[in-house]
Parts: sequence; C-alpha cells; structure tokens
Amino acid sequence: MMTKTFFMPSVNMMGVGCLIEAIGSMKDYGYKKALIVTDRILNEIGIVAKVQSLLADVGIESAVYDGTHPNPTTVNVSEGLDVLRQHNSDCIISLGGGSPHDCAKAIMLLAANGGDIQDYVGTDRSSKPHLPLIAINTTAGTASEMTRFCVITDVDSHIKMVIADKKITPIMSVNDPELMVGMPKSLTAATGMDAMAHAVEAYVSVGANPITDACALKAITMISQSLRHAVEDGSNIKARENMAYAQFLAGMAFNSALLGYVHAMSHQLGGSYDLPHGVCNAVLLPHVQEFNAKGSASRLKDIAAAMGVDVRDMNDQQGAAACIAEIRKLSKDIGIPAGLAELNVKPEDLPMMATNALKDICCLTNPVQATHEEIVAIFKAAM
Repeated sequence: MMTKTFFMPSVNMMGVGCLIEAIGSMKDYGYKKALIVTDRILNEIGIVAKVQSLLADVGIESAVYDGTHPNPTTVNVSEGLDVLRQHNSDCIISLGGGSPHDCAKAIMLLAANGGDIQDYVGTDRSSKPHLPLIAINTTAGTASEMTRFCVITDVDSHIKMVIADKKITPIMSVNDPELMVGMPKSLTAATGMDAMAHAVEAYVSVGANPITDACALKAITMISQSLRHAVEDGSNIKARENMAYAQFLAGMAFNSALLGYVHAMSHQLGGSYDLPHGVCNAVLLPHVQEFNAKGSASRLKDIAAAMGVDVRDMNDQQGAAACIAEIRKLSKDIGIPAGLAELNVKPEDLPMMATNALKDICCLTNPVQATHEEIVAIFKAAM
C-alpha cells in the first residue's frame, strides 16, 4: 500500500478576532524582529500599521516590504530579501493573500539556502532550516497561508515557477474574517473560485485519498453555499468566516493530493499576461473538467452532489455534466468573465503556453493525461 503524507502548519488560528491572539503567541515564541511581507494596498489602507501596532504592544520590532506584485516576481523576492538582511529579522510575517505569502516563502528559502529562486523549482530542493514564517491571511482563496507551495514569476522568461518544499510551510496560519471584510467584490469572487478550483482538482487528482476527499467535498459545499453571499455583501461576517474555513479545507486537500491542468494552464496565463490567478482558474475550471470527464465522471458527479445538485437519478456522465454546469452557473452569478478573450489572451500564444503548461508539476496528478494538441484545444475552448 502506498504511503500517504500530509502537510500543514503546526498551529492554525481561525475565527473572528484571532489576529490578536496570534500576535500574542509570537511573543511566547520569543521573536524580536519581524519582517512583514505585504503589498502597497494593505499598507495604504492601514492593515499593516494595525499589525505593526499589535507587534509593538508585545515588544516585537518590525520592518516592512510592501512591494509584492499580484503575481510575485523574482525582483520582489530579491528586494524583500535585501530588507530582511538589512534589519536582521528573526522571523517573517506574510500579510495578505497568496502573493505576499508566496513572496515571503521564497524570501525565507533564499535567506537560508542562498542561490537563485530558480534553483528550487520542483520538490523539496532546499536543505537548511528556514526562518519561522507566520502567515496572516486577508483573502479567502489561495490557502497559501497553510501550504508547502509558492509560485514566483521569472521576470525574464515570464514563466511562473512552482516550488514545493515542506520547509517553506508556515509555522502558523492566521485566518481572521475581520481582515477579509474589506475585500472588493471582484477579489472576493476570484479568490473564492480559486478555492473551488483547489477543491475540485484535489478531489479528481490521482493523489486523492479519504482524508483529502473529505476536506475537498466539505470545501465545495461551503463555497457553494457562501461565496455568492460573500460577494453580494462583503460585510457579511458569517459568509466571510465560512469562506475562510472553506478555502482552508481546500488547501488541506490540495496540499497533499496536489492539483491538475487548471493550475498548470493558469500559471501560464499569469506569467504571460500578468492576469489574476483566481480569474484564470475560474475560466479554465469547467473546460478542464469537461476533458477530465472521460476518466473521472463519477468523481465529478460527487462534486455536483456536494454543490447541492440532486444526482440520484443521474448516471456518471450526466452527473459530470451537471457538475460542470453548476460550476459555470456559480462563476456567472459572481461576475467571473465568460472566457479568456475578455482577458485579451491572444490565440497565437496558446501553443507556447500549452508547451509550458505540460512542464508544470501540477500536470503530474491530473486524472487524464493530455497531449500538447489537447491542451491547446482546452485553451481554445476557454477563449
């Protein structure tokens, strides 16, 4: 029997107001100088200042790197590393969504191991112990606050590099829904569909197992029930909390079961066009599952049931079609673009992106393996 391995932070704090408790825990760990990795928007609206004030209250100094791009780059990692070294920080706090979390992971990796971030593309290529990372989440989607993955865009090649390394797993994740109330509708929708893509891809993955299945299906149900409410009314704290739990469950699923072609292809769109990751995932998700239905129809039928569809009188192929239709309906209801053409993707770039997608490690666990021509066809269908 094949061994199954599960990865997640040792401490995970959830719920309204948990940020204060998390900062208190940092004091108990004995940290003195933190580097906060974040973005300019969170700095401008005062979230960074709030965290710095809480840190100061428990005697922890802090420096800030707020240059993280929505698709973090090799330049961002280098800049953040310089700030870390200038301030001799003994811990890192990533504050934001997936972009600051990913950037912070790459910074901590290079701070300990040296070299270039390109040296660590793949699985578990670092060797030295890293600085502790506390990931404070402000979105409900990427689950990067609790995973062993980071994705960094090479500014020269425009390729998104995927790094999987258990040593970059944060030691603590923090999901306080009060920090998510200010998310705009478009970001709430995109990050929510990112979480849905994580759960769906983990459930149909060849690496799935009973534990990841349970997490994925519960995440799918919670997203189906709460995402529309979170988009419609950003101040709905219950919907925000449900989405925080849902994206975390989806993260638990894919952190061990891994992903598939949705993410492999989405990474190319983000690298080539600097598009929002969650939007790309949402557009690609039904098209990839149409391709996967020839090998995973029964699993897609399970997903339809988790989304609230009555599948009792359906066969597997009918259930798979119902799943895909329900995913499309959810995306439409929350304002996701209908296709890649709306995002100004150029048809002539599709073969190149298909070539790069097939090199992405996310391909390894897709339930049905595709040829280059089939990946191009999925891209074209998504236009």
